Amino acid sequence: MLHLILASNSPRRRELLAGLGLDFEVRVIKDIDETYPLDLSVEQIPVYISSQKAKAYQESIRDDELVITADTVVIVGKNVLGKPHGREEACDMLRMISGRTHQVITGVCLTSNKIHRSLSVSTDVTFKSLAEQEIEYYVDQYKPYDKAGAYGIQEWIGYIGVTSLHGSYFNVMGLPVQRIWQELLDIYGMEALIHDDKVHP
Repeated sequence: MLHLILASNSPRRRELLAGLGLDFEVRVIKDIDETYPLDLSVEQIPVYISSQKAKAYQESIRDDELVITADTVVIVGKNVLGKPHGREEACDMLRMISGRTHQVITGVCLTSNKIHRSLSVSTDVTFKSLAEQEIEYYVDQYKPYDKAGAYGIQEWIGYIGVTSLHGSYFNVMGLPVQRIWQELLDIYGMEALIHDDKVHP
């Protein structure tokens, strides 16, 4: 029986993966190096980091386990936005996003003792021009310091700020679950993923 491991502390990623109806456990190795070569294209960065995360798990993976690692970045023009380190950086990121279209790219690695698949999903998100008061209110109330680009699309700022979206909404939340489902389906088949006791009328 397939045993899925989600290598993330993110409550949003746990929620999204649980939405697929799959059994999994969370297993997190701390202090994995998330730096990347400066000559990488911006599109390659999240896949590279998720691959580095996957390497940290390879020695401990059992034969029946598959580990899911992921990394999400927000790209505004040529700027790569990760997680802000404090209030002012969070506000600065939202000022950069304001009134523009940016890309949210999530790199995912599916790793077992026999398989290593990397994938990348990109979504275009457009924000209205945000008032300074809106930016400061959101940062002070929601403290989005654990979110790439300093925002959660499922939070207040997404409700009042996002004017259009092209691609996967769930990818913007942090995990492209449709693509992950398809990859798992291709590798293992439906019978390995869904059990009769999980089918609801």
